[in-house]
Amino acid sequence: NKNNVTEFILRGLTQDKTVAKVCFSLFLVFYATTILGNLLIIIIIKTSEQLNSPMYFFLSYLSFVDISYSTVAAPKLIYDLLVEKKTISFVGCIAQLFAGHFFGCTEIFLLTVMAYDRCVAICKPLHYTNTVNKHVCGWLVAASWVGGFVHSVVQTLQAIQLPFCGPNEIDHYCCDVHPLLKLACTDTYITGVIVAANSGVISLSCFVVLIVSYAVILVSLRRRSSEGRLKALYTCTYHITVVVLFFGPCIFIYMRPSTTFSADKTVSVFYTIITPMLNPLIYTLRNEEVKNAMKKLW
Repeated sequence: NKNNVTEFILRGLTQDKTVAKVCFSLFLVFYATTILGNLLIIIIIKTSEQLNSPMYFFLSYLSFVDISYSTVAAPKLIYDLLVEKKTISFVGCIAQLFAGHFFGCTEIFLLTVMAYDRCVAICKPLHYTNTVNKHVCGWLVAASWVGGFVHSVVQTLQAIQLPFCGPNEIDHYCCDVHPLLKLACTDTYITGVIVAANSGVISLSCFVVLIVSYAVILVSLRRRSSEGRLKALYTCTYHITVVVLFFGPCIFIYMRPSTTFSADKTVSVFYTIITPMLNPLIYTLRNEEVKNAMKKLW
């Protein structure tokens, strides 16, 4: 396929300079909070002897993925908010696309694994230590990474095979498949269907699994004492909040062919910048074990 494009011009999040300056300040704080908050969680879990359950094992990997996923897009977005010409090389664009889908899909699988962990812990507490042991935890995390890698390779191969002969202006703040499909000088219907089937089906199927898991948990809580029911509800509420904030925008973006909407950039901000920042707060806000471990570390 003929490719005359060596770099892409990003239109960015906004063309208004005043709004861009406000976004720069906000996103800089968001990104710093994401890095520091998730690093703190990793350090606390790795250094605390009390936080050795599978839930915290998965949470430490989720924090690492959040740092990586946010770093794929946030620094470039923050920098571009203050410059006139926002460019990215063709190789850099493909690398950003690969990394974004790799870490994003890995996070989807990790959140699904964490829902399974909570489901077993609450519904089958007597079998929990045998069902979700260290060996199983290791395999579940490894499967999440492999699943994210396979998904990302498929998405990236679809983008690399497209011919770009101009124009080279992407109506987005980062490189993604749908904006690139708009620039390709060929019919992209089949590619768009493959992309939607890959990203959309993964997002939707994992979301359904998560909803079913939490529905099973809520049903099983009827047999618990009021104190145990309240504690479990708190945990599930935090997880469901993360799921809705992350999966909602993902399903909106990827559960369709190569159509793009003006709201896509704003929606993308939720799962690339805001959700990775909120995860540390959501998982530690009312978690007494983490707060006690934090006090000991301090």
